[in-house]
Amino acid sequence: MKIVNLGLQDYTQTWEAMKIFTAKRQADSEDELWIVEHPAVFTQGISGKPEHLLQTSDIPVVQSDRGGQITYHGPGQLIVYCLIDLKRLGIGVKKMVSLMEVAIMDLLKSYDVESQLKEDAPGVYVKGAKIAALGLKVKNGITYHGLSLNLNMDLSPFSQINPCGYQGLAVTQLSNLTDNSRFETVANKLTKILMNHVTRS
Repeated sequence: MKIVNLGLQDYTQTWEAMKIFTAKRQADSEDELWIVEHPAVFTQGISGKPEHLLQTSDIPVVQSDRGGQITYHGPGQLIVYCLIDLKRLGIGVKKMVSLMEVAIMDLLKSYDVESQLKEDAPGVYVKGAKIAALGLKVKNGITYHGLSLNLNMDLSPFSQINPCGYQGLAVTQLSNLTDNSRFETVANKLTKILMNHVTRS
């Protein structure tokens, strides 16, 4: 599995790149994890309801093809896009979502941060506040999109939405919970943990 560091990239351009990468894949193409940050943007999932955008601002809203409801991306948030052939691995999308959640929880545990899951709400939570969101698109057994983990960012735009469709849902970030929230370090740790989980599945 290849890990690609993209730095700060426009959301729509990265989404287009994922679609092109997925369309051109062959049966033996190497899976990839893309590490990226985006400038401020709200993204709506395919089932996203417009009423979950509570107020408009200068932050653009992009209608995406991933699963889930509306979320926010911005600088200081770690995004890992998972371009993975589930068919080849012999696992389903629910298993992939579970592997992503467990990888995030394992990462947080390495910083002595206890986290939880919510049965009816994908993602990872710390004391009821959401720290990581997940959303995938599966096409012909191959995934793109992935996960976002709040590291050290301006959380105020989350107040303009019902995060992931949940009214009044609190959000948190790693920098509020530990002094060790350096982007590159966390990104390297998380991608290694996720890669191990996926390749052992």
